[in-house]
Amino acid sequence: MIILASAALAVAATASPAVKGAAVLQWQDCGDGLQCAKLSVPVDWARPHGPRTEIDLARMPARDPQHSRGFLVVNTGAASTVQGVRAQPEGVSELTRWFDVVLVESRGAGDRGSAAAVQCAVARPDPLRLVLAQGRSGWRAYARDNAAYDSSCRAAAGPAYDGLTSWQVAHDLDALRAELGEPRLRYFGSSYGAVYGQAYLELFPHHVGRMYLEGGPDHTEPDLAQRLTAQARAAEAQLFSFRDWCGRHLGCPLATADAVKVYDALTRRTPLHAGPGRTVSARRLAAAVHAGLAPGRWPELARAMSEAREGDATKLAAMASQAREGAGASLSAVSTPESVSGAMLCHDFMPAVPGYRRFLAMETRLREVAPRVGWVSGRYEVARCLGMPRKGAPSWPPHVPDPRHGPTVLVGIGRLDTGARPGGDIPGAVVLSHGDGRDAYLLQGVSRLRATCLRTHVHDYLVNGTLPREGTDCPGELTAGMYP
Repeated sequence: MIILASAALAVAATASPAVKGAAVLQWQDCGDGLQCAKLSVPVDWARPHGPRTEIDLARMPARDPQHSRGFLVVNTGAASTVQGVRAQPEGVSELTRWFDVVLVESRGAGDRGSAAAVQCAVARPDPLRLVLAQGRSGWRAYARDNAAYDSSCRAAAGPAYDGLTSWQVAHDLDALRAELGEPRLRYFGSSYGAVYGQAYLELFPHHVGRMYLEGGPDHTEPDLAQRLTAQARAAEAQLFSFRDWCGRHLGCPLATADAVKVYDALTRRTPLHAGPGRTVSARRLAAAVHAGLAPGRWPELARAMSEAREGDATKLAAMASQAREGAGASLSAVSTPESVSGAMLCHDFMPAVPGYRRFLAMETRLREVAPRVGWVSGRYEVARCLGMPRKGAPSWPPHVPDPRHGPTVLVGIGRLDTGARPGGDIPGAVVLSHGDGRDAYLLQGVSRLRATCLRTHVHDYLVNGTLPREGTDCPGELTAGMYP
């Protein structure tokens, strides 16, 4: 909800003052055991006395209020953190053993029925279209449709659209910290929520308390080609991890076969039969397997590849169609093509998408380093912002963070995360490696895995300040129990 018109976004990093004159947070019961409130903040923190907007908050009270250790602010990186937790509270509910957990939405997101949730009139085009497009005409058609989506989001958000940046969200977090009466921000950020945490680390190092960041996209590599190459390599490596996992589980339909060799054989047989009048091309096969590499989908991928080997690729075709951003993540299910959340990454990361010819040259390199499925990552990444108008430099461009003076933070990195997150580049970070994928902490909670290696270390850090030893490596505990 925009209260007044806004000026253009200023990108210089300035300290965010406390929200002067704002009412103390008014928590009210809002169902599902939550208490909700609104936080009033400037549309543009570079003009703190200018027009204002509101941020949705939800509080999960500590189980024992008398012994709460304070507030822990959480953003899961989903299109709506609050709606995601409503749907699957087990992802974060264990944290209420020690804290009052405050769920904070990013700009443009909101709880169900909230005016803060921006819904674009035009749906974002399915990125699978760009993966399947083989010529310039398909590239241009996708760009036009993505531009129409972006234009409708700008109209729906109004003046707040230019404020959809991590720079602004970091200032929102500091305003929330002040409103909660906390001298330092205790924060849990997963997926894109980890990017907000990184921004806060740089902008407000002296206000940082204990902070756990997991599964964020790589925000330390400024070169797009290098980022795409890292993602492609990670996805290709995950195909081999899937093969090894399947070979260790007798219940896997491909347990007696080499899944990579099965994929190669299926590629040679394309187009594959996928029901009456339908086939699966080599590109669609690569997209389907790429989508299935999210660890939570491995059993589904194994069954689909087994059936395709027997002559029916119907399930593989369906997997390709389910390859939207966030597939397989625990708390991203509420994301819709009409959500404005896609604009945030484009504002932060990418001032201009490479042209068609330049991208084809980049894709040639991706096919060299990741010839089976990894190269698909490039098309999915570029599809986010293709066609969106360029307006100067990105607001929070990828970069190696500046050295800072502040407390050490904990960064979780999954070996099965195709985002290839190099958390070791964050100054003051201790890396906790684990054998699961993105959103592992949340997914383990949803799966009712409690005393896992990962969650035990995260809790010990957030509660007691005890960091794991450098080089600590937790096993993959989600994938271990997928088959009996």
